[in-house]
Amino acid sequence: MAARRATPRPDDDAAVFVISVAAELAGMHAQTLRQYDRLGLVTPSRTRGGGRRYSARDVELLREVQRLSQEEGVSLAGIARILELENSVDALRSRVAELTREVEQLRAAASGGSRVFSVGPGGEILASRLGERPRRRPGSGQGAGSASRALVLWRP
Repeated sequence: MAARRATPRPDDDAAVFVISVAAELAGMHAQTLRQYDRLGLVTPSRTRGGGRRYSARDVELLREVQRLSQEEGVSLAGIARILELENSVDALRSRVAELTREVEQLRAAASGGSRVFSVGPGGEILASRLGERPRRRPGSGQGAGSASRALVLWRP
């Protein structure tokens, strides 16, 4: 597949080309553009009067559809599925990036002075920093019958 432009320009989505100009830019007949529109492969904007207006991104997509059809021998139904899957992948990548940012924010918030809570031998709640063991109270025995010094971390 053709490489996609990494950073789209703001005017890439502006619907400025009439069908004849878009057809010429894409290197195909205007009737082909109408067919692709009917099939839902490329959906141009519409004017109030119903005329089609194509953007630079639409023209790029028309070229890709033509390449897949002519050079790769993919059927129009196959091209429609490919485009659908590419759109799904783009949406998923966007969601992953969004969730990654959210996780990073949560980690940053959690690492700044996070505290761990534990229960002391008398049932009291003890607070300590992450990675720090609760302090022993004076007079707590270290013999065979003493309480465990294990720290259990619970994450809901």
